[in-house]
Amino acid sequence: MYDLPVSAPPLSCTVRGCGLPLERRETVWQCPAGHSFDIARRGYVNLLQPQDRKAPVAGDSKGAVEARAALVAAGVNRALGEEVRRILEGLHLPDDGVVADLGCGTGDVLRRLVATRALTGVGIDLSTAAIEHAAREGSPLAWVVANADRRLPLLDHSIDVVLSLHARRHPEECARVLKTSGALIVAVPAPDDLIELRQLVQGVGLERDRAAPLIAEHAGRFTLRARTEVRDRVRLGREHVRALLRATYRGGRKSDAERVEALDSLEVTLASEVCVFTPDGAAASAAAPLAGQV
Repeated sequence: MYDLPVSAPPLSCTVRGCGLPLERRETVWQCPAGHSFDIARRGYVNLLQPQDRKAPVAGDSKGAVEARAALVAAGVNRALGEEVRRILEGLHLPDDGVVADLGCGTGDVLRRLVATRALTGVGIDLSTAAIEHAAREGSPLAWVVANADRRLPLLDHSIDVVLSLHARRHPEECARVLKTSGALIVAVPAPDDLIELRQLVQGVGLERDRAAPLIAEHAGRFTLRARTEVRDRVRLGREHVRALLRATYRGGRKSDAERVEALDSLEVTLASEVCVFTPDGAAASAAAPLAGQV
């Protein structure tokens, strides 16, 4: 029998036209209509449907996942997770609160967030390799393979906090699954994030504002409550610069890898803009005061 989260996560059936609640049994998750999904040996569940796949192997490759795990182990960009933890503390969540992480990757941020709180954590990622890695630690979280670009495998108005940290975003679905008192926390790269690496491999370090389009795409469903910036500069040795490159979409380019091999080390900017939203229609008084409030 696998360890259960603090409370049963509010998963929903992903069979087309169903959406009924999933109940965990001995070795499967099953809905009242009889649709069932096997629980893998590591304890995660794969809810992907055939229409959810755009490629035979969906999501990040095993190599990209391993590269991100190496960076996490080295403490790279831990400041973002600490900022999210600080924000969660300011939200005063109930002990039975549910936090869902869209594009959870290796699961380290979600795992740290629920380590000291009686919260139910649900990590969702399109990559089976990422979810397999996340589930290795054996922590009592729910790890789910699913496509966050489509209908989220979560019940209506069942989630206290949705996270999207440098990951996929789906404002309509986030509005559906969040409680009216809930919060959506989204982090996107700041304009100068990894600018030194981009300068190295692309020959130019162009800066791009991602926060303004992010806020615009959530308008009409969410109200921006806070906006903060997390920034750090670290010197990475060649091995970790190589991992940083492999963790990006450019990781397989031979010319880029050759430029990295010529380095001994590289000082890199790690910068994120973090936006906290509440669903439109939620009472303003329900929004907890937050640092960086707009």
